Amino acid sequence: MVKMVCFECGQTNRVPAERLDAGPKCGTCGAALVEGKARELDAETLAKAIRTDEMPLVVDFWAPWCGPCRMMAPEFSKAAGSLKGKARLVKVNTEMHPQAAASFGIRGIPTLIAFAKGREAGRQSGALPAAQIEAFAARAS
Repeated sequence: MVKMVCFECGQTNRVPAERLDAGPKCGTCGAALVEGKARELDAETLAKAIRTDEMPLVVDFWAPWCGPCRMMAPEFSKAAGSLKGKARLVKVNTEMHPQAAASFGIRGIPTLIAFAKGREAGRQSGALPAAQIEAFAARAS
């Protein structure tokens, strides 16, 4: 069983590992748990996902005014599709959630942080192509 937080309602779900490719849904709200796309998260849901998720979590700290962040956004989305069922990719807008950026010591954006088993497993600053984002996620798991 793999524990995963629903990004819609915040509830923790247990999914059989062999069913991750079958499109599991939240038992509370019915939202997809493994989407294959990057999701925008708030600080509270992010904190719960870091503590709870047993699937690697890659977080993109970004801001709308950041040129490199906007350049990397389609690559991050492409990587999210490629990593479906292997890692969950999420985005945190540092302008809307400055406390989240401060708590993780974000000094420059875009910054990727990978989490595995509740701990930071890797950190990378700067815009990256999809292939390098996928490699970064693989190293963290």
